[in-house]
Amino acid sequence: MKLRFGYSMEVDKTLDPAVLIDQAVLAEKNGFEAIWAGDHFHPWLHTGAGSPQIWVWLAAVAERTKNVNLGTGVTAPIFRYHPALVAQTFATLGVLYPDRIFLTVATGEAMNEVPLGYPWPPHKERTERLEEAIRIIRALWTRDFVNFRGKYFQLNKANLYTKPKKSIPLYVASSGAKVAELAGKYGDGFLTGDPDLDFCRNVLFPAVEKGAKAAGRQTDDVIKMVSLSAAYDPDLDRALESSLRWAVTSLPAFYKYPIYDPREIESYVRWISKEQIARAWPLVGTNAEDHIKGIEKYIKAGFTDIQVCDFSPSEEKFMKLYGERVLPYLRETYDKD
Repeated sequence: MKLRFGYSMEVDKTLDPAVLIDQAVLAEKNGFEAIWAGDHFHPWLHTGAGSPQIWVWLAAVAERTKNVNLGTGVTAPIFRYHPALVAQTFATLGVLYPDRIFLTVATGEAMNEVPLGYPWPPHKERTERLEEAIRIIRALWTRDFVNFRGKYFQLNKANLYTKPKKSIPLYVASSGAKVAELAGKYGDGFLTGDPDLDFCRNVLFPAVEKGAKAAGRQTDDVIKMVSLSAAYDPDLDRALESSLRWAVTSLPAFYKYPIYDPREIESYVRWISKEQIARAWPLVGTNAEDHIKGIEKYIKAGFTDIQVCDFSPSEEKFMKLYGERVLPYLRETYDKD
């Protein structure tokens, strides 16, 4: 089993994107092999938050780092981004930084689309849009003068004159079966977040397998990837307090309904308790063993790419703990070619 560990940059947490670049550099120094970044227009929260244009930020990080892989977690190519522009952007990044760029797509959140005047349709339409978008992106990366006539998108002899010289990994993210099936059909990897492992085994993994079979692919062709919410501090209460305001990102309502104002989203914090976070988040603890045990459950379930979403009081302390104790142990124990 070959493992890869990624660090999720919670780009909403600061007004200064330069601070986030420094954190990305530190993540690479501490042994993380991938940097994931949310692709947002509005941030999740209002107070003290930022929301940089993440494609620009990724290029800046690529200039400051050496080997770490870089990409979005996630981009929604369904309204504000035409899929052809997504294809062009990541093709260019792939040419500039070969073997380092990846793209993750999903059906998105209302906070990134509704503020720009777009509707927030039911999940069925967003899933259909996503499938068309993936087909367009794949086509533009590999073919010349593409025509496409979909229900939602059209191309008229569209051609990328700067195509990726090497294949760019395209991952599909979801917490539900319909989009998981698209991951099996089109994706190099399937990403899900903070999942219940029984739900993975009984619903998500079978959906990925169904999609792969429909496309004539092997299920093993699709990397199993998981994003896990994490917080560390020697003082458990301090770790939970730091996490509290960000726990709203796990509430299903913000993915289903047209809730898009960060001030409103922030108001839901009052409905979440520290005890709920301690029960629900996989990686909350005061020592390396707490985090190792949490990650081991997902490795044993078949996930090979582990992304940690860090909400700790100190990103530096979290990365040091992982770099010195958590990642070395997990690699020595489970990372087999």
